[in-house]
Amino acid sequence: MTRLPETPDKGALLTAIARAAIARKLGQPAAMAATRPDWLASPGAVFVTLTQAGQLRGCIGSLEAWRPLADDLEANARAAAFGDPRFPALAAEELARTRVEVSILSKPEPLPCTDEADAVAKLRPGVDGVILEWHRHRGTFLPQVWDQLPTPASFLRHLKQKAGLPADFWADDVRLSRYTVEKFKEAP
Repeated sequence: MTRLPETPDKGALLTAIARAAIARKLGQPAAMAATRPDWLASPGAVFVTLTQAGQLRGCIGSLEAWRPLADDLEANARAAAFGDPRFPALAAEELARTRVEVSILSKPEPLPCTDEADAVAKLRPGVDGVILEWHRHRGTFLPQVWDQLPTPASFLRHLKQKAGLPADFWADDVRLSRYTVEKFKEAP
């Protein structure tokens, strides 16, 4: 996906759409925009992250653009609230204290590397979202995860664990891809 058009209310619109999708699923009233910009109909890959008091409460998304951005946004907002296996489904009384963050992903690009040290050397802290794949194992970290894991070695070790692999695992056929995001967070 190409970068979204620069409009001053883009982030407010995206987070409002995500919040409204969650509210509707909870049976709460949710205001809908009468018209939506054309760019919401273009294919897009979106992650929706929910937090409460700065702590993760759900995060689900798509790594590749395969449906309209608005549809991906709404589906992943509901999935983050009600389908993240790490958390119970969001209760209606939690929505008011839940903060919504929307990340629009660029198209993932292969990150060729000769070994783990080469991979670590090529990672760009604070910039890269990374996908790690090895056989049936797959995991990703958004670029925001660099805030908690600021060194490339630590970032990669934890990503391997997220993918279900040992932290010290490496194989010649590990595949890495990277992407960037446009991130939008609700105002506190």
